[in-house]
Amino acid sequence: MKSIAALQAAVTATPSEREPSDAELDAIETESPLILAQVALLDAQIITIDCTPTELDQQRIRRARRRVLAARRDLANRAANLAVSGGAA
Repeated sequence: MKSIAALQAAVTATPSEREPSDAELDAIETESPLILAQVALLDAQIITIDCTPTELDQQRIRRARRRVLAARRDLANRAANLAVSGGAA
């Protein structure tokens, strides 16, 4: 019978591989305004799923959409500035 212990060790992640790297944490932190804006938009849309949106609901959705667009713009501008400056911030 062939032992699979050696094969399993290669497949199983070590504890250091389970945690996000510093670069991944930095990327999450950079994108968090966009993520939060998208969550707010989703919340506003969920409220109106089973009913006719009121004027207040429509305003909330428009405001949330503007926040998502602004966060996307800021993220794109930040990426463009990093690309132009060669990655030095």
